[in-house]
Amino acid sequence: MQPRHPNRLLAALPRKDRQHFLAGCETVVLGFADVLSDPGEPVRHVYFPTKSYISLVSPIDNHAGLEVALVGNEGMHGIALALGVDISPLHALVQGEGFALAMNAATYRRELRYSTALRRVMDRYIYVRMRQLAQAAACNRYHVVEARLARWLLMTQDRAHSKNLHITQLFLALMLGVRRVGITKAAGSLQKRGLIDYSRGNIRILNRRGLIGVSCSCYNIDKTTYNDILS
Repeated sequence: MQPRHPNRLLAALPRKDRQHFLAGCETVVLGFADVLSDPGEPVRHVYFPTKSYISLVSPIDNHAGLEVALVGNEGMHGIALALGVDISPLHALVQGEGFALAMNAATYRRELRYSTALRRVMDRYIYVRMRQLAQAAACNRYHVVEARLARWLLMTQDRAHSKNLHITQLFLALMLGVRRVGITKAAGSLQKRGLIDYSRGNIRILNRRGLIGVSCSCYNIDKTTYNDILS
């Protein structure tokens, strides 16, 4: 049986490759609202979350921007380096504080040359991320706020590994690219259905199966894509 590891990408590596990779990593604590990168800045480190998660946000016209991806222990931040590009395309904001494994850019490039297994996993993960980004673009254009909110809560719960989430309405509005009143209405509807409990920025998932039923199909499409390509 393959040894377990709290980061699923690293768990997919053969033991020898994984141990070699981990020897070059540092365990760090990512704090809530820490900025790991900004668009146009050099990528100095890659991060493999173990007990944390990161929002990837695309700025729009000098506004806060729109979240286009969420990275937890299923993935990593810094895939531009795997493509031979050392400039960050997105704003990376820690949304869930906790532990992660960090590696500097130069060491990561050496690991990619050393391990064909790591290279293969990264290539597959890049494909999954591309597919998820395309799905998110379509979702933001065509799906109603309530379904998108349900999807986002499920994605966040998957990465937080908890039914309890601390998220303000203002933050949700920024992440989903809608007005705050739209979040108030959507969250109120989910609460009336008994799917969540929401009070002063604290959300508790009460009925995950029901929330999946309300969510748009994008949630299951993303999970299926990941499992088909990386599992």
